[in-house]
This record gives sequence, C-alpha cells and structure tokens, in this order.
Amino acid sequence: MKSYYKKKSFYEDLLLVLKGIAMGAANKVPGVSGGIVALVGGFYETLIYSLQHFNIKAVKLLFNKGFRSFWRYINGRFLCLLFSGVIISYFSVSLILDYLINYNETLVLGCFFGMILASLYLIYTKVKIWKNSTIALLLLGFGLGLLLSYARPVAENDHLYFVFFCGMISVSGMAIPGLSGSFLLLILGNYNLLLVDAVNALFIVLSNGVFLNFNSLSDPLIQRLLIIMGVFTIGSLSGLILFSNLLKWILEKFPKQTLATIIGFITGTLLLVYPWRTKSFLYSDDGNLILNAVGNPKFSNYNYFIPDFKDFQTYGVLLTIISGVCILLLLNYYGKKKSY
Repeated sequence: MKSYYKKKSFYEDLLLVLKGIAMGAANKVPGVSGGIVALVGGFYETLIYSLQHFNIKAVKLLFNKGFRSFWRYINGRFLCLLFSGVIISYFSVSLILDYLINYNETLVLGCFFGMILASLYLIYTKVKIWKNSTIALLLLGFGLGLLLSYARPVAENDHLYFVFFCGMISVSGMAIPGLSGSFLLLILGNYNLLLVDAVNALFIVLSNGVFLNFNSLSDPLIQRLLIIMGVFTIGSLSGLILFSNLLKWILEKFPKQTLATIIGFITGTLLLVYPWRTKSFLYSDDGNLILNAVGNPKFSNYNYFIPDFKDFQTYGVLLTIISGVCILLLLNYYGKKKSY
C-alpha cells in the first residue's frame, strides 16, 4: 500500500487548511458537494486512501508499535490539517454563508452554479476516451441526479438512531463528488436541525466557554442539541470510513466509469443550485406557516423560472457564475501545483 505521509512546507499546509475550509463551506450548501472541491483540488484520492486506512491494521499498529506508526499509517497530518479547515469553516465561513443565503440566496447560488459548471469540465477532461459503457453510466448518473433533484423533503426527525443515519448519509458529500450531503439532509428533513440549530448551539456553548460562562449548558434545548450534534458527528465519521473503503475499490477497478457516472450525476443535480428560483414553505389549513421544533419554517419545494434579462440583477448573477468558474479553475491550478 502506497504511503501518503509526506513532509510539507508551511505554505502547503496552510493551503490544505484553506481547501478544508472550502470543502466545509461547500458541504453546508444544499446542492453542492465538498467532494468536488477535493477532486479538483488535487487531494481526492489522498483523502479516500487515508480514510481507508482506518482498519484493523491501524488498530494493531496503535497497540503494538505506538501512536507514531499509527499516525503515519493513516496519514494523520494530512487528515488533521484538512478537517481542521472543515471545522473552522463550520464556525466561520458556514455562518457567513448562512447570512449571505438569507440576504441574497440568488447571488450565492450563482457562484456555486459556476463552480459546479467548471468542475464538470475538469472531470470531463479526466475521462478522455468515451465508450458505450461510459456513456450508459453517464446517462444512468444523470437520471439518478434528476430524481434526487425532484425529491421532496420528509418531516424533521430528532430520534438519535435517525440522526446517526443522517450523519452517515450526509458525509457522502465529502466522499462522493456530485452528491450533496446537505441536500440529502434537506430531503431527510433534518437540514435545519443538524447544520443550523445544532451547529449554532455548539457555537454558543464554545463562545461562552471562552469567557468561562457555562450557563448555556443548563438550557434543556441546548443540551438536547449537543447530544444530537455528538451522535451526528459519530455517524459522519462512521460514514466517511465506510464510503472511503467502498470508493477505494470502485476507483481502482472502474476509474473511467466512476468519473462518467459522477459527471452524469452532477449534471442531473445542477437544478439544485440553479440560482433563479423561489422557495415554497408548508402552511397549515388556517394559512399559518408550519414551524419546526426550534421555530424555523418547514421547507416544501422550489419554484424555478427563466431569468429576465431586462432586470439588472440578472447580470449580477451571471457575474457571480463567472466568478465561480474562475474560483474553481484557480483551485484546480494550485491543486495541481501543490497537490498532496
């Protein structure tokens, strides 16, 4: 097995943390996959193979040869830096994204729409030779992506077994390019609970804890949300290890076919980040908004429309799409120069 433990410069380590931040931010937006950032950022295979090393051999190394051997085997330095960026993102960039999406969702989606278009081009160049099998898988991936795009969300469920399942499913966005873990949470009805309410509760506790103020821990709602966050995190870690082992085998056996399926799937899910849309929410029979357990309105579906080119804002969205394309191409360029 090839070792991915390599000594890197401070600049390369900092760049990897920034990529983790970008990956975490992408995972937070429904319809966007953090796996795309990993793929075009030049560290996708390293991520998959590093996670795949969480196995029986790693446990034996830890107990028989010590932590240093275990750390080198799992490529701990790489994983630590990358997921430090992801965690930083959840308490910084992701909070900013929440604000921007609430302030002007269309412009934010325009940027991500451009990033995904660029990623499609970059993944397409990796296939090179197209055969009947890859074209068939492209169409299959497109069909699956389209079905997911039109799926309707179910009711919110805070049962801990279901939260664990959500953790396993949502992390697929990191492991499988094109599959948006946050959108799957939206479909499962737990997006607000797990990526907004639970994250905000943890942020409140940590920020208060800096000033040695732990009064928030006495709040029953905060306590429940922290338990939910813990179970969700355990489920996410379990899902990462499970998906990485599965994907390692698939990438080794069917690399071109896998990429073709990913291209089709991403194309089918482009509708999820189509910027020209309006939200629909659930209403009761008496005309009032239906709220979840923490007072947020329950989401129903999206209504899509063709942009009006007489509207000046349309050109602002087009500019953000171009910006998204440029960001992804730059990420790919530096990813090739400084890949892990």
